[in-house]
Amino acid sequence: TRMGLSERFWHHEYWLPPGATWEDMKESAGVHYPQPQDLLLCIPGALLLIIVRCIFERTVALPLGSSLGVTDKLRPKVQPNAVLESFYVLLGKTPKEGDLISLAKRSDLTVKKVETWFRHRRAQDRPRLMKKFCEASWRFTFYFTSFFSGLALLYDKPWFWDHTVCWLRFPQQPLPPALGWFYLLELSFYCSLVATLPFDVKRKDFKEQIIHHIATITLIFVSYCANLIRFGMIVMLVHDASDYILELAKMLHYMKRKRVCEAVFIVFAVVFIISRLVIFPLITYYYFVTKFQFFLISCLINVFLMVLQLLHIFWSYLIIQMIFSVILHGAKRKDARSDTEESDRSEAEDLAENK
Repeated sequence: TRMGLSERFWHHEYWLPPGATWEDMKESAGVHYPQPQDLLLCIPGALLLIIVRCIFERTVALPLGSSLGVTDKLRPKVQPNAVLESFYVLLGKTPKEGDLISLAKRSDLTVKKVETWFRHRRAQDRPRLMKKFCEASWRFTFYFTSFFSGLALLYDKPWFWDHTVCWLRFPQQPLPPALGWFYLLELSFYCSLVATLPFDVKRKDFKEQIIHHIATITLIFVSYCANLIRFGMIVMLVHDASDYILELAKMLHYMKRKRVCEAVFIVFAVVFIISRLVIFPLITYYYFVTKFQFFLISCLINVFLMVLQLLHIFWSYLIIQMIFSVILHGAKRKDARSDTEESDRSEAEDLAENK
């Protein structure tokens, strides 16, 4: 008899190490194992988080930002101009010299005025400081909560301190309910981030963010189904260690607390590099590769972990570059920066929205 598509997809040889079958993970009274259908809860979970985020940004982040002195710069309003607007929307936000001349003729304006119109129009589209502050506040709150609650959940687990214990009697490792809910929360959060990407502040590393979110969602989904919960929890915790510090640095930047922002950013850089370029590859990932049997899903996990590691290297390069350019050469940067564009963006903001 031909195996159905669903049966073939869930065939134990793909998901579990050689010799193990789904029978080994049969549920019994008081013993719970991960069930793939549990993950469907991430859809209402993501919707719920988006609603919570909207409420949080309006009722907590907005008043907090106002009380901490976050103010939006006044931006000059552009005169409505159908010719220039259609070029802006359809052909580009920064017209070349030839385009400027033809647009000036068609709209009966000087080239200088057309240039100014486009500069003000771009400024109008740039996200407001308060919007950035609200987004950073939400992510700070989530990452801070998830890191410290994850730490509290794993602190007393022997396999957290000794990674070799992670693989003992695998895959027959019952799932404690708290870890199942934690997994679901993380998956829901990353799904909510993907859903809100078109509406959030677009950063320079937008493409890398998308790759990162897809890799993260895939890893959470696959590791849950294959009962790699212990390993997955450690990977998530290592990744969560630096995220809330970055969001705090951004909040301080929007509040114009330059010195404190720089100090927090250096703390972030140290934690990021130690957790992503030392602990993750040399301890967590090393044990996964050396102590674990290879099968289809573990190979897939390997590929996505390598993708994450390449992103970590890329972001670490940006962070180090930024520390040198922003903090060590701050005065030079101020002189070199062009004042033709309204600049309430900092290099720190454009930094990787990592993990």
